[in-house]
Amino acid sequence: MHDRSGSRPVGQLGPRPTDHGPRLGAPPRPEASSWHHTTICAVRRDGVTAVACDGQVTFGTSILKHGASKLRRLGGGRVVAGFAGSVADALALFTRFEAKLEEFAGSLERAAVELARDWRTDRALRHLEAMMIVADRDALLLLSGSGEVVVPDDGILAIGSGGPVALAAARALVRHSAMGAADTARAALAIAAEIDLYTNDHVSVEVVS
Repeated sequence: MHDRSGSRPVGQLGPRPTDHGPRLGAPPRPEASSWHHTTICAVRRDGVTAVACDGQVTFGTSILKHGASKLRRLGGGRVVAGFAGSVADALALFTRFEAKLEEFAGSLERAAVELARDWRTDRALRHLEAMMIVADRDALLLLSGSGEVVVPDDGILAIGSGGPVALAAARALVRHSAMGAADTARAALAIAAEIDLYTNDHVSVEVVS
């Protein structure tokens, strides 16, 4: 026997079948990329590597801070690391990465590969939501939780919500100007701040050479 709606037999236990499509008035689901709300840009030129970040901290639709630092010196100051993602997760990754640097006698590439492997396979690490750019006097690398370690072809990297804008700006400046690495990274961040809602013009720059 069925009820008049025909949706289920009368007396059947359990909830009615539901329509899994979008519902009017339903709150939007948070986007997976929401933790990218920042911009980090790194430029390597003429033997100098500069890593720049903006200072904005955003929670939902509110700006909590304008002058945060998203860069850290590691390995006794020989390595600069920048992150896009959860601050707590990034700090955990910084701690792990510094331990890897000590384990492998300061070798940036070996430490990056080992951290990326742990990040992808370790149960505690693989849920951390962040991306990292790391650099020393010889190398510039991008690390992600999927196990990727990327070496840029042109010595330029950018991550975060404003990353594509900063990357395009930095490439144009390198190709069409004689600006140094630090000035290029700073200018690329300034351009990203004009376009990306989650990036401001409070720019910090760290240099390794």
